Amino acid sequence: MRDLWMDHLGVLRHEPTGKRVRGMLDGKPALDSARAVLVWEPRRIVPGYAVPAADVAADLVPVDAAPESDQPILHPGIPFAVHSTPGQAYSVRLGERVLDRAAFAPTDADLAGYVFVDSTAFDEWLEEDEAVRSHARDPFHRVDIRASSRHVRVERDGVLLAESTRPVLLFETNLPPRYYLPREDVRADAQPSTNHTYCPYKGEASYLSFAVGRDLAWYYPDPLPDAVGIKGLVSFYNEVVDITVDGVTGGRPQDAISKTLRDEFDLR
Repeated sequence: MRDLWMDHLGVLRHEPTGKRVRGMLDGKPALDSARAVLVWEPRRIVPGYAVPAADVAADLVPVDAAPESDQPILHPGIPFAVHSTPGQAYSVRLGERVLDRAAFAPTDADLAGYVFVDSTAFDEWLEEDEAVRSHARDPFHRVDIRASSRHVRVERDGVLLAESTRPVLLFETNLPPRYYLPREDVRADAQPSTNHTYCPYKGEASYLSFAVGRDLAWYYPDPLPDAVGIKGLVSFYNEVVDITVDGVTGGRPQDAISKTLRDEFDLR
């Protein structure tokens, strides 16, 4: 199934959603639509919203599009203004507020009359009456959290970072299993990082650095309701540390998604 997903990664895809979405600027709705669709641009691994242009109360001002990207994968760290399919770029203008290149109309017959919008550019983005952050949630993406008694040992360059027999395992679509450990099972000295990221499935993450590498681990102090099972627990990037589970050391993932993570977060 993962191979099938990767085979279609280079195709412009879309999926209807029943959610009403609104983009707010200065307390006013710049767009309000109950006819939104989720759109995956070619090679972009997370979806965004497209809405009928008629549902946009703001002005759509045509602008020159950035050159089409030739990067193999467009991860969330790549700006919305970078596209991988032909189309017309727009700035969104409401009164004196202008969101530069925050809308894009793909040249696609199935999406005629729709504009793909950068939900993160608005002051507030609402799904129904709840404010949400980051990119849209993928309806085909799952996060499963399970308590475990496996023996997990985390090392880097021969230095023991953490060891636990009470991990919580998190299984997330298209990512390797993540091992979340109690903070007291982190054995090496950890320093808080200034780095923070946001996941639409789990919430806002804080990071920890170690003598053998910065931002190697993260935790969710106040996760979203679907991820309360990992609250306060610490996980490490499989991509840059050695994780041994029940005596078997797994290899560091080398797939395209893991490589993208290393590049996005400058993991070394």
